[in-house]
Amino acid sequence: MNTLYLGDCLNVLRDSVADESVDLIYIDPPFNSKRDYNIFFDDKEIQSQRLAFEDTWSLKNVLDSLHELQTMRTENIHLLLAVYQKVAPHAFPYLVMMALRILELYRVLKPTGSFYLHCDPTMSHYLKTVCDMIFGKDNFRNEIIWRRTPFSGSSKSRAKQLPRDHDIILFYSRNTTELVWNAPSNPYSEEYLKRFKWKDERGYYRKTLLKTYSDETLQRLKSENRLIEPVRKGAMYSYKQYLEESKGIRLVDDVWADINMLNPVSNERLGYPTQKPKALLERIIKASSNEGEVVLDGFCGCGTTIDAAEGLHRKWIGIDISPIAISLIKRRLHHTYKKSLSEFEVRGTPTDEQSAQRLWKENAFAFQDWWITEFEAFSATFGTKGADKGVDGIALYAMDNKDATARVAFQVKGGEKVQSKDIDALLGAIEKHKCDMGVFLTTAEPTKPMLDTVAGAGFVKLPGFEFPKLQILTLKDFFAGKRPKLPSVNITFKAAQHSGRKKENQEALEL
Repeated sequence: MNTLYLGDCLNVLRDSVADESVDLIYIDPPFNSKRDYNIFFDDKEIQSQRLAFEDTWSLKNVLDSLHELQTMRTENIHLLLAVYQKVAPHAFPYLVMMALRILELYRVLKPTGSFYLHCDPTMSHYLKTVCDMIFGKDNFRNEIIWRRTPFSGSSKSRAKQLPRDHDIILFYSRNTTELVWNAPSNPYSEEYLKRFKWKDERGYYRKTLLKTYSDETLQRLKSENRLIEPVRKGAMYSYKQYLEESKGIRLVDDVWADINMLNPVSNERLGYPTQKPKALLERIIKASSNEGEVVLDGFCGCGTTIDAAEGLHRKWIGIDISPIAISLIKRRLHHTYKKSLSEFEVRGTPTDEQSAQRLWKENAFAFQDWWITEFEAFSATFGTKGADKGVDGIALYAMDNKDATARVAFQVKGGEKVQSKDIDALLGAIEKHKCDMGVFLTTAEPTKPMLDTVAGAGFVKLPGFEFPKLQILTLKDFFAGKRPKLPSVNITFKAAQHSGRKKENQEALEL
């Protein structure tokens, strides 16, 4: 069954994915930095960001991972990384963490499978040496250059250097000869087709120089009435290359300049900062897998790989460490393919109060992200970690007739106790962020003064209805099936798709 996993791909691969069970792997991991997994919709005043599972890249984890590599009988990889620790300390932590994960990805890849690693030029040369060690240098297929944009970039990107307009995709196979391969091709351009300007009884053809040939080839072309004699002595033969034989296509090479990055007004854009165009993933999936085969993305972000695999009738496995990413992909599959939760599986997200409390204790920020995304409140913390200004998420709701909308602020508080000041902070934040209502999500039971504050906050009126301006929902009540009283239609996802576009009569979620 198609499955989304919430968690670190290292753990998910080890716990849930069998040896040699995947046909194609594509990963677009964080470039050399702590990944802001949940950078999502940008606030107009300050960038909205927070690290989920931020200790993934901590020094302790890096050293533990290096020790693990040493005990896994991967002496050459350990030796390589030890060298990088001295000569490239800026890259060393990232390479250690990636090496462990690439080893697991190699393990789950079928003998006929392919592996694509999307990276930028600052890390590609380091990562290639790691991949050479794991896959074997003879299984390196291509370094694909993806030119993201035809534009020259900002003045900053051009300062005393050429514009930086491309990413790199490293392409490896599990073995040298036995791999699934459907060579990608594109239709010929109109300009190219104009070259077929001659015509005989077989159809249109172009004159192509016969640079090297054998006597047998020369005689065969003569017998087929395809050989064109040179017009002057010493010149080369030509032959008739018929348009019908070329099938109107050309093979794609290792420089991809025909797929642009998503522009700000693209209908495909979801607001996710590292989102890749679907056409890019469709090309990779078509080239290295067939219908019904399994595609895996270990850092699936907003789910472009999953979307493309679903549309191309592949099975898929998506893994991401961010609850917001998992929630977004669920909505994306529903909106694009009308997929219900019964048609694919989600693992790793809390399923009851006990598992939710456990997530809270393990990582409060991941817990927070999970709970607000249950209400499609995709905005992340305002500012840096711990400085959320009383709001963890904002969602946009509408009445059934779409005549009225309401902005709803969500605040999550964990721990055994909550206080009146917490609900007071949310009430103030509602006004500051120009929201109509607020929902206080808590793992603890609210106090009587908090309930009094909620009761005194009053109501918000929408055509034909009124809703409490403040509401409290406990974790226990949430898993008992209770929900806040809100307008019936959550349109956050659709609004976010249009965020930043300038179209008349278009509702946008402005965070």
